[in-house]
Amino acid sequence: MLELGVKFLISYFIGSVMGAMVMGRLRGGVDIRTMGSGNAGGTNALRTQGVFFALGVVIIDIGKGVIGAGIVPELHLPYIPEDPMLSRAWLTICCAMAAVLGHVWPIFHDFKGGKGAGTFVGTMVILSPSLILGLLLVWAWVLVLSGFVGLATMSAATALPIFLGVAVLPDQQPLFIYTVVMAMLIIFWHRSNIQRMRAGTEHRNNRLMIFRRKDSSKGDDQS
Repeated sequence: MLELGVKFLISYFIGSVMGAMVMGRLRGGVDIRTMGSGNAGGTNALRTQGVFFALGVVIIDIGKGVIGAGIVPELHLPYIPEDPMLSRAWLTICCAMAAVLGHVWPIFHDFKGGKGAGTFVGTMVILSPSLILGLLLVWAWVLVLSGFVGLATMSAATALPIFLGVAVLPDQQPLFIYTVVMAMLIIFWHRSNIQRMRAGTEHRNNRLMIFRRKDSSKGDDQS
């Protein structure tokens, strides 16, 4: 249990290094948590600071997931013996989860972080890279149909455990459980988006809605 606890904390601390805050410091002290939606994620970074700033945020946030799930579980730490009773698969899942939790509740930034999607994608690059394309396709499809980034993110996260439940169970149970938990958490972390969609105040990217009827565009812009 010592190995699990220490590596969980290491992954959490790595997850707590916010891409938005790193890029903000490079830009002279910008804090996007005081701008736009107040979220320290890639979408708010894009809206408030532009493409290059947002790209840096996304790269860092995805990278945290890659490091947390792919490097930390394999570390050989001094004075921390490898636990022979600890499943390597579950250790990897726990470290992946810790990186996402660190992103959402970063200890270095008053526990005010993003909504976990980018770091979650980074963990999936390690846990099951073959699922990334399908994840992105679902995200893109919902985005062009609805124009809502939050809805696209929740839909893609939900599609993962559904696919795994149909295609791989009873194999890969740790991965299935991880994606179920993450889907529920991502929906919970996007609850403000759900409230704004219900109220009709959620930001909608009409330019990406390539299947939208032209005669309805005016109504969308006026709402």
